[in-house]
Amino acid sequence: VQAHRLCPPRRAGSSLEPEERSMEPPAVPEEEEEEEEEGAVPLSVAPGPVGCQLFGYVGIEAVLDQMKIKTMKTGFEFNIMVVGQSGLGKSTMVNTLFKSKVSRKSSQPGQDERIPKTVQLQSITHVIEEKGVKMKLTVTDTPGFGDQINNENCWDPIIKYINEQYERYLREEILITRKRKIPDTRVHGCVYFVPPTGHWLRPLDLEFMRRLSKIVNVVPVIAKADTLTLEERAEFKQRIQGDLKTHAISVYPQEDFDQDPEDRALNDRIREKIPFAVVGADQEHQVNGKRVLGRKTKWGIIEVENPAHCEFPLLRDLLIRSHLQDLKDITHNVHYESYRVRRLNESNQLGLST
Repeated sequence: VQAHRLCPPRRAGSSLEPEERSMEPPAVPEEEEEEEEEGAVPLSVAPGPVGCQLFGYVGIEAVLDQMKIKTMKTGFEFNIMVVGQSGLGKSTMVNTLFKSKVSRKSSQPGQDERIPKTVQLQSITHVIEEKGVKMKLTVTDTPGFGDQINNENCWDPIIKYINEQYERYLREEILITRKRKIPDTRVHGCVYFVPPTGHWLRPLDLEFMRRLSKIVNVVPVIAKADTLTLEERAEFKQRIQGDLKTHAISVYPQEDFDQDPEDRALNDRIREKIPFAVVGADQEHQVNGKRVLGRKTKWGIIEVENPAHCEFPLLRDLLIRSHLQDLKDITHNVHYESYRVRRLNESNQLGLST
Protein backbone atom coordinates (compact mmCIF):
# COMPACT_ATOMS: atom_id res chain seq x y z
CA VAL A 1 0.00 0.00 0.00
CA GLN A 2 2.83 2.37 0.83
CA ALA A 3 4.54 1.65 -2.47
CA HIS A 4 1.31 2.35 -4.22
CA ARG A 5 1.03 5.72 -2.49
CA LEU A 6 4.60 6.75 -3.23
CA CYS A 7 4.65 5.73 -6.88
CA PRO A 8 2.48 7.64 -9.32
CA PRO A 9 0.09 5.60 -11.42
CA ARG A 10 1.40 4.44 -14.76
CA ARG A 11 -0.32 5.17 -17.98
CA ALA A 12 -1.50 2.45 -20.22
CA GLY A 13 1.17 1.00 -22.39
CA SER A 14 4.04 2.21 -20.30
CA SER A 15 6.98 -0.04 -19.56
CA LEU A 16 8.89 -0.54 -16.33
CA GLU A 17 11.93 1.36 -17.64
CA PRO A 18 12.25 5.03 -16.63
CA GLU A 19 11.28 7.59 -19.15
CA GLU A 20 13.94 9.64 -20.92
CA ARG A 21 13.54 13.27 -19.92
CA SER A 22 15.23 16.08 -21.73
CA MET A 23 17.31 18.66 -19.84
CA GLU A 24 15.53 21.55 -21.50
CA PRO A 25 13.02 23.46 -19.34
CA PRO A 26 9.38 22.79 -20.08
CA ALA A 27 7.68 25.09 -22.49
CA VAL A 28 5.68 27.87 -20.91
CA PRO A 29 2.40 28.85 -22.46
CA GLU A 30 2.20 32.29 -24.06
CA GLU A 31 -0.46 33.45 -21.57
CA GLU A 32 1.79 32.62 -18.56
CA GLU A 33 4.73 34.45 -20.15
CA GLU A 34 2.63 37.57 -20.56
CA GLU A 35 1.55 37.42 -16.91
CA GLU A 36 5.18 37.16 -15.74
CA GLU A 37 6.19 40.11 -17.87
CA GLU A 38 3.42 42.27 -16.47
CA GLY A 39 3.92 41.98 -12.72
CA ALA A 40 5.26 38.69 -11.46
CA VAL A 41 8.85 38.44 -10.19
CA PRO A 42 10.75 35.20 -10.89
CA LEU A 43 11.69 33.25 -7.77
CA SER A 44 15.31 32.95 -8.89
CA VAL A 45 15.91 36.71 -8.69
CA ALA A 46 13.71 37.54 -5.72
CA PRO A 47 15.74 39.33 -3.03
CA GLY A 48 16.28 37.41 0.21
CA PRO A 49 15.21 38.75 3.59
CA VAL A 50 17.67 41.08 5.31
CA GLY A 51 16.79 39.92 8.82
CA CYS A 52 14.58 37.41 10.52
CA GLN A 53 11.95 38.48 13.03
CA LEU A 54 12.05 36.35 16.17
CA PHE A 55 8.83 35.26 17.86
CA GLY A 56 10.35 35.27 21.34
CA TYR A 57 13.53 35.65 23.37
CA VAL A 58 16.31 33.33 22.16
CA GLY A 59 19.30 34.56 24.17
CA ILE A 60 21.73 35.53 21.42
CA GLU A 61 22.86 38.57 23.39
CA ALA A 62 24.23 36.24 26.08
CA VAL A 63 27.25 35.70 23.80
CA LEU A 64 28.56 39.11 24.91
CA ASP A 65 28.31 38.06 28.55
CA GLN A 66 30.14 34.83 27.77
CA MET A 67 32.95 36.72 26.06
CA LYS A 68 33.18 39.13 28.98
CA ILE A 69 33.36 36.33 31.55
CA LYS A 70 36.02 34.49 29.53
CA THR A 71 38.11 37.65 29.13
CA MET A 72 37.87 38.41 32.83
CA LYS A 73 39.12 34.91 33.63
CA THR A 74 41.98 34.72 31.14
CA GLY A 75 42.84 38.42 30.91
CA PHE A 76 44.54 39.98 27.92
CA GLU A 77 47.93 41.33 26.92
CA PHE A 78 48.99 44.81 25.87
CA ASN A 79 52.53 45.83 24.96
CA ILE A 80 53.56 49.45 24.60
CA MET A 81 56.89 51.06 23.72
CA VAL A 82 58.00 54.59 24.56
CA VAL A 83 60.75 56.21 22.49
CA GLY A 84 62.39 59.58 22.95
CA GLN A 85 65.35 61.42 24.35
CA SER A 86 66.15 61.33 28.03
CA GLY A 87 64.39 63.90 30.17
CA LEU A 88 61.18 64.11 28.13
CA GLY A 89 59.09 62.36 30.78
CA LYS A 90 58.56 58.95 29.15
CA SER A 91 58.45 56.99 32.39
CA THR A 92 56.28 59.58 34.09
CA MET A 93 53.85 59.53 31.18
CA VAL A 94 53.47 55.75 31.34
CA ASN A 95 52.89 55.91 35.10
CA THR A 96 50.26 58.59 34.52
CA LEU A 97 48.52 56.52 31.84
CA PHE A 98 48.00 53.52 34.08
CA LYS A 99 48.02 55.41 37.41
CA SER A 100 50.61 53.10 38.90
CA LYS A 101 54.37 52.63 39.03
CA VAL A 102 54.78 50.55 35.91
CA SER A 103 57.95 52.09 34.47
CA ARG A 104 61.42 52.52 35.90
CA LYS A 105 62.89 55.99 35.97
CA SER A 106 66.42 56.83 34.93
CA SER A 107 66.39 59.90 37.15
CA GLN A 108 65.90 57.98 40.41
CA PRO A 109 68.93 58.26 42.71
CA GLY A 110 68.97 54.56 43.66
CA GLN A 111 71.65 52.56 41.90
CA ASP A 112 69.33 49.58 41.47
CA GLU A 113 66.66 51.62 39.73
CA ARG A 114 68.96 53.61 37.47
CA ILE A 115 68.78 52.75 33.77
CA PRO A 116 71.96 53.17 31.72
CA LYS A 117 71.63 55.88 29.09
CA THR A 118 72.33 53.71 26.08
CA VAL A 119 70.07 52.37 23.39
CA GLN A 120 69.60 49.21 25.45
CA LEU A 121 65.93 48.35 25.54
CA GLN A 122 64.39 47.62 28.93
CA SER A 123 61.10 45.70 29.15
CA ILE A 124 59.07 45.51 32.35
CA THR A 125 55.91 43.42 32.73
CA HIS A 126 53.15 44.02 35.24
CA VAL A 127 49.70 42.54 35.80
CA ILE A 128 47.12 45.29 36.32
CA GLU A 129 43.62 44.50 37.53
CA GLU A 130 40.63 46.82 37.44
CA LYS A 131 37.07 45.74 38.29
CA GLY A 132 37.94 42.10 37.82
CA VAL A 133 39.63 42.56 34.42
CA LYS A 134 43.30 41.58 34.32
CA MET A 135 45.75 43.06 31.84
CA LYS A 136 49.29 41.87 31.38
CA LEU A 137 51.08 45.11 30.55
CA THR A 138 54.59 45.17 29.10
CA VAL A 139 56.34 48.56 28.89
CA THR A 140 59.48 48.77 26.75
CA ASP A 141 61.66 51.81 27.40
CA THR A 142 64.46 53.06 25.16
CA PRO A 143 66.75 55.10 27.43
CA GLY A 144 69.45 57.01 25.66
CA PHE A 145 67.72 57.17 22.28
CA GLY A 146 69.05 60.21 20.42
CA ASP A 147 71.42 61.23 23.24
CA GLN A 148 74.63 60.43 21.40
CA ILE A 149 76.60 62.89 19.34
CA ASN A 150 76.32 60.59 16.33
CA ASN A 151 72.78 59.24 16.21
CA GLU A 152 73.22 57.40 12.94
CA ASN A 153 71.21 54.18 12.85
CA CYS A 154 70.13 54.60 16.47
CA TRP A 155 66.76 53.11 15.48
CA ASP A 156 68.30 49.76 14.50
CA PRO A 157 68.08 48.21 18.01
CA ILE A 158 64.40 49.21 18.18
CA ILE A 159 63.59 47.73 14.75
CA LYS A 160 65.51 44.60 15.68
CA TYR A 161 63.56 44.21 18.91
CA ILE A 162 60.18 44.61 17.18
CA ASN A 163 61.09 42.07 14.50
CA GLU A 164 62.35 39.66 17.14
CA GLN A 165 58.93 39.67 18.78
CA TYR A 166 57.30 38.98 15.42
CA GLU A 167 59.74 36.14 14.83
CA ARG A 168 59.06 34.65 18.25
CA TYR A 169 55.31 34.68 17.61
CA LEU A 170 55.81 33.20 14.12
CA ARG A 171 57.92 30.31 15.42
CA GLU A 172 55.23 29.44 17.94
CA GLU A 173 52.51 29.70 15.31
CA ILE A 174 54.05 27.36 12.72
CA LEU A 175 54.65 24.53 15.18
CA ILE A 176 52.77 21.30 14.46
CA THR A 177 51.59 21.03 18.07
CA ARG A 178 51.30 24.63 19.12
CA LYS A 179 49.88 26.15 22.27
CA ARG A 180 46.22 26.99 22.52
CA LYS A 181 47.13 30.55 23.42
CA ILE A 182 50.42 31.81 22.02
CA PRO A 183 52.19 34.31 24.33
CA ASP A 184 51.94 37.68 22.64
CA THR A 185 55.03 39.86 23.11
CA ARG A 186 54.54 41.88 19.91
CA VAL A 187 54.61 45.67 20.32
CA HIS A 188 51.07 46.96 19.83
CA GLY A 189 51.84 50.66 20.04
CA CYS A 190 54.89 52.92 19.99
CA VAL A 191 54.54 56.37 21.59
CA TYR A 192 57.18 58.69 20.14
CA PHE A 193 58.04 61.78 22.20
CA VAL A 194 58.83 64.87 20.17
CA PRO A 195 60.92 67.53 22.00
CA PRO A 196 58.96 70.77 22.57
CA THR A 197 61.22 72.93 20.42
CA GLY A 198 58.36 74.82 18.78
CA HIS A 199 60.07 74.70 15.37
CA TRP A 200 60.09 71.76 12.96
CA LEU A 201 60.57 68.04 13.23
CA ARG A 202 64.24 67.10 13.32
CA PRO A 203 65.69 64.77 10.68
CA LEU A 204 66.04 62.17 13.44
CA ASP A 205 62.32 62.38 14.20
CA LEU A 206 61.33 62.12 10.55
CA GLU A 207 63.63 59.20 9.80
CA PHE A 208 62.55 57.28 12.89
CA MET A 209 58.83 57.65 12.22
CA ARG A 210 59.30 56.91 8.53
CA ARG A 211 61.00 53.61 9.29
CA LEU A 212 58.97 52.55 12.33
CA SER A 213 55.52 53.40 10.93
CA LYS A 214 55.93 50.52 8.45
CA ILE A 215 56.26 47.86 11.14
CA VAL A 216 54.41 49.22 14.21
CA ASN A 217 51.65 51.65 15.20
CA VAL A 218 53.39 54.97 15.92
CA VAL A 219 51.62 57.63 18.00
CA PRO A 220 53.60 60.91 18.15
CA VAL A 221 53.16 63.24 21.13
CA ILE A 222 54.62 66.60 22.08
CA ALA A 223 56.41 66.03 25.37
CA LYS A 224 56.27 68.54 28.23
CA ALA A 225 53.74 70.71 26.44
CA ASP A 226 53.54 73.03 29.47
CA THR A 227 56.77 74.65 28.25
CA LEU A 228 54.88 76.06 25.23
CA THR A 229 52.18 78.68 25.12
CA LEU A 230 48.84 77.84 23.53
CA GLU A 231 49.77 79.77 20.38
CA GLU A 232 53.16 78.08 20.13
CA ARG A 233 51.55 74.71 20.69
CA ALA A 234 48.99 75.19 17.91
CA GLU A 235 51.64 76.44 15.46
CA PHE A 236 53.99 73.58 16.35
CA LYS A 237 51.20 71.08 15.72
CA GLN A 238 50.50 72.48 12.27
CA ARG A 239 54.18 72.28 11.36
CA ILE A 240 54.44 68.68 12.52
CA GLN A 241 51.30 67.70 10.59
CA GLY A 242 52.73 69.38 7.51
CA ASP A 243 56.04 67.53 7.87
CA LEU A 244 54.27 64.19 8.23
CA LYS A 245 52.17 64.84 5.16
CA THR A 246 55.13 66.06 3.11
CA HIS A 247 57.23 63.00 3.90
CA ALA A 248 54.27 60.57 3.50
CA ILE A 249 54.54 59.27 7.06
CA SER A 250 51.40 57.43 8.15
CA VAL A 251 51.00 57.45 11.93
CA TYR A 252 48.24 55.80 13.91
CA PRO A 253 45.29 55.82 13.24
CA GLN A 254 46.04 55.21 9.56
CA GLU A 255 43.50 56.29 6.97
CA ASP A 256 43.92 53.08 4.95
CA PHE A 257 42.64 50.90 7.79
CA ASP A 258 39.34 52.64 8.55
CA GLN A 259 36.61 50.00 8.39
CA ASP A 260 33.40 52.01 8.01
CA PRO A 261 32.20 55.64 7.84
CA GLU A 262 31.75 55.84 11.62
CA ASP A 263 35.34 54.76 12.25
CA ARG A 264 36.56 57.17 9.62
CA ALA A 265 34.66 60.07 11.17
CA LEU A 266 36.05 59.28 14.64
CA ASN A 267 39.60 58.80 13.38
CA ASP A 268 39.44 62.00 11.34
CA ARG A 269 38.75 63.93 14.54
CA ILE A 270 41.70 62.20 16.19
CA ARG A 271 44.01 62.87 13.26
CA GLU A 272 43.23 66.56 13.50
CA LYS A 273 44.58 66.56 17.08
CA ILE A 274 47.73 64.51 16.43
CA PRO A 275 50.37 64.98 17.77
CA PHE A 276 48.88 65.26 21.25
CA ALA A 277 50.38 67.92 23.48
CA VAL A 278 50.74 66.05 26.77
CA VAL A 279 51.95 66.69 30.30
CA GLY A 280 52.77 63.82 32.63
CA ALA A 281 52.55 63.81 36.43
CA ASP A 282 52.31 61.04 38.99
CA GLN A 283 51.65 63.20 42.07
CA GLU A 284 48.30 64.38 43.38
CA HIS A 285 47.51 67.92 44.53
CA GLN A 286 44.55 69.57 46.24
CA VAL A 287 42.52 71.75 43.85
CA ASN A 288 39.14 73.16 44.94
CA GLY A 289 38.74 70.42 47.51
CA LYS A 290 39.57 67.61 45.05
CA ARG A 291 42.66 65.47 44.61
CA VAL A 292 43.91 65.77 41.04
CA LEU A 293 47.00 64.64 39.17
CA GLY A 294 49.12 67.58 38.17
CA ARG A 295 52.39 69.50 38.11
CA LYS A 296 52.81 72.26 40.63
CA THR A 297 54.45 75.49 39.50
CA LYS A 298 54.69 78.93 41.10
CA TRP A 299 51.95 80.09 38.69
CA GLY A 300 49.56 77.32 39.68
CA ILE A 301 48.87 73.63 39.18
CA ILE A 302 48.74 72.10 35.71
CA GLU A 303 46.01 69.49 35.86
CA VAL A 304 46.96 66.53 33.73
CA GLU A 305 43.42 65.24 33.22
CA ASN A 306 41.94 68.66 32.43
CA PRO A 307 41.44 69.07 28.64
CA ALA A 308 41.82 72.83 29.03
CA HIS A 309 45.40 72.37 30.29
CA CYS A 310 46.74 69.57 28.07
CA GLU A 311 45.66 66.77 25.74
CA PHE A 312 46.62 63.86 27.96
CA PRO A 313 42.97 62.67 28.18
CA LEU A 314 42.91 62.31 24.38
CA LEU A 315 46.04 60.15 24.44
CA ARG A 316 44.65 58.00 27.25
CA ASP A 317 41.36 57.50 25.42
CA LEU A 318 43.18 56.57 22.22
CA LEU A 319 45.53 54.04 23.80
CA ILE A 320 43.22 52.47 26.37
CA ARG A 321 39.55 53.37 26.28
CA SER A 322 38.62 53.50 22.59
CA HIS A 323 41.37 51.99 20.38
CA LEU A 324 43.22 49.42 22.47
CA GLN A 325 41.66 46.45 20.68
CA ASP A 326 42.10 48.18 17.33
CA LEU A 327 45.81 48.61 18.05
CA LYS A 328 46.09 44.88 18.67
CA ASP A 329 44.04 44.00 15.57
CA ILE A 330 46.13 46.16 13.24
CA THR A 331 49.31 44.77 14.76
CA HIS A 332 48.16 41.21 14.08
CA ASN A 333 46.37 41.65 10.75
CA VAL A 334 48.65 44.20 9.09
CA HIS A 335 52.14 44.56 10.57
CA TYR A 336 52.63 40.99 11.72
CA GLU A 337 50.98 39.64 8.57
CA SER A 338 53.38 41.54 6.32
CA TYR A 339 56.32 40.24 8.37
CA ARG A 340 54.97 36.67 8.19
CA VAL A 341 54.54 36.82 4.42
CA ARG A 342 58.04 38.18 3.97
CA ARG A 343 59.60 35.49 6.15
CA LEU A 344 57.69 32.66 4.48
CA ASN A 345 58.69 33.93 1.05
CA GLU A 346 62.31 34.00 2.17
CA SER A 347 62.02 30.44 3.45
CA ASN A 348 60.47 29.24 0.19
CA GLN A 349 63.13 30.92 -1.91
CA LEU A 350 65.82 29.38 0.28
CA GLY A 351 64.23 25.94 -0.10
CA LEU A 352 64.01 26.27 -3.88
CA SER A 353 67.64 27.38 -4.17
CA THR A 354 68.88 24.45 -2.09
